[in-house]
Amino acid sequence: MNVSQRSARPHGRRLGRSAALLVALLTTTSVAGGTAFADQDHQGDQSASLFRPAPRDPMAAVAAMQPSWNLGNTLDAIPDETSWGNPLTTKALFDHLRSQGFRSVRIPVTWYTHQSATAPYTIDATYLARVKQVIDLALADGLYVEMNVHHDSWKWIADISTDHDNVMARFNSTWQQIAAAFKDEPRKLLMESVNEPQFNNATDAQKTTYMNELNTSFFTIVRNSGGGNKDRLLVLPTQGCTPSQPLMDDLNAEIASLHDRNLVATVHYYGYYPFSVNIAGGTSFDAKTQKMQADTFALMHSEFVSKGIPVYLGEYGLLSEPNSNTVEQGELLKYYEDVNYQARLNGVTSALWDDGNYLDRTALKWREPDLMALVKTSWTTRSGTASTDNVFVPKSGPIPAQTITLNRNGQWFAGLWQGDMPLIPYLDYTLNGDQLTLTSDALTRLAGDRAYGVNSTLQVQYSQGEPWQLHVISFDKPVVSAATGTSTALTIPTRFNGDQLATMEAKYADGTNAGSSSWTAFQAFNTAFAPDYAGNALVLKPDFLNALKDGTPATLTFHFWSGATVGYQVTRSGTTVTGTAS
Repeated sequence: MNVSQRSARPHGRRLGRSAALLVALLTTTSVAGGTAFADQDHQGDQSASLFRPAPRDPMAAVAAMQPSWNLGNTLDAIPDETSWGNPLTTKALFDHLRSQGFRSVRIPVTWYTHQSATAPYTIDATYLARVKQVIDLALADGLYVEMNVHHDSWKWIADISTDHDNVMARFNSTWQQIAAAFKDEPRKLLMESVNEPQFNNATDAQKTTYMNELNTSFFTIVRNSGGGNKDRLLVLPTQGCTPSQPLMDDLNAEIASLHDRNLVATVHYYGYYPFSVNIAGGTSFDAKTQKMQADTFALMHSEFVSKGIPVYLGEYGLLSEPNSNTVEQGELLKYYEDVNYQARLNGVTSALWDDGNYLDRTALKWREPDLMALVKTSWTTRSGTASTDNVFVPKSGPIPAQTITLNRNGQWFAGLWQGDMPLIPYLDYTLNGDQLTLTSDALTRLAGDRAYGVNSTLQVQYSQGEPWQLHVISFDKPVVSAATGTSTALTIPTRFNGDQLATMEAKYADGTNAGSSSWTAFQAFNTAFAPDYAGNALVLKPDFLNALKDGTPATLTFHFWSGATVGYQVTRSGTTVTGTAS
């Protein structure tokens, strides 16, 4: 809403808004001031606690590591630290993480590219010194550090079933060298046996045996290496770091057999698969996805925490990157808010997996500040959300009132704002329980000249946590056009008309599923297809196109977040692909 539109409203209406704004500003200033002083005191306490030794109690020590962050795609990169696009790690990085409230870092390390491939499997001294330098920089900032054997898991450890003796000899030599190099580090350094262990060509029973063998050998080597390793916190994973009940049962039994209180269980969590990659219609953080999430964390608690075994969630996130648009932004935010709540509820210390897509490590700035503000808030409290973050209004004609459902997450509704201007109850919106209805007049004003796309953004304020954003978007039904391409790509000219793509459904005339993911009609976002908003196109990818039956037309249905659907027919003939609107 621009200034001329605001000044054109009735004079009495503007006075009402000004009065409401004054009250809101006075209230906000008072509350914010009190919060600021409280936060300063809290930060001072936290800063002082950073340099205290790790508690002797394992549960207390792992709790003190919350929250945690991964230095991903760095020392685990192949072959070298900067090979996967991240800069060399510096003290400034750890300074920044500490200032952002992180209390620990996980430092994944891949060793085999800096190690002889034959006995005695010597690790290059220069590389070992670099790993130690990075770890010491983090420890010097008062941070806890968790280090491991990372991509070695699938590069050579996975071959244990066919090369058992050599794999075990190399694994043991690797940990003998690491344990010796780090035995005098403080207790704030934790060691993890192996990341996401997997075993090729093995039965389930064999996999359990191999997992226990690796964990036991790691435990024995480190414990017998002297120095601080005699009672260092050692981190043991499930197979694949998967948080399923059978695999956590196996790890529980293994930990019990070792009779050592200084052991930590670790698993990873990347959400409900269909939601995590947007496949099989998993576009929303719906009730099924939420239940699976809650049940998984409750299981971590019952399997380990309730038995006095601390849990370090070594990685969490989604299987799609936050800036890939695979998962719609509001649904993504709801996931991150809830995953941290579930971890906190169940006493689990959580480490965000960051391969460089969250923190720009050169500029030391978060790539998505709104996401990280919500994540940081979720460490201590909840933020309210809503059923959607997008309110679609027609490009032309009357705009009807629209209702969204608030997800309060234990908070109370504190108002609806546009920037620094509060909206007025009953005139601009009504609230009935959790049903927030934006009036026709308010939406018409907020839509402005109704240019395609976001015309205005509102903030739903709750009693605590981050505000929830509502984007008012003008749209028309998208339009697609005929196209010809090859099986490497089909680019479909598209007028999105302000709308946003949610998913794509693909079927043959007989009702069977078409495409690379034949088990579902709804194909994988950004793998089978992708929107190119800047290029005004929908792109069908080679994985999808090459899986089509030769000469058999497939009917596509593009589903958009406004609720609009658009039909299209595509046919592959050899390497030629044609498409027409249907």
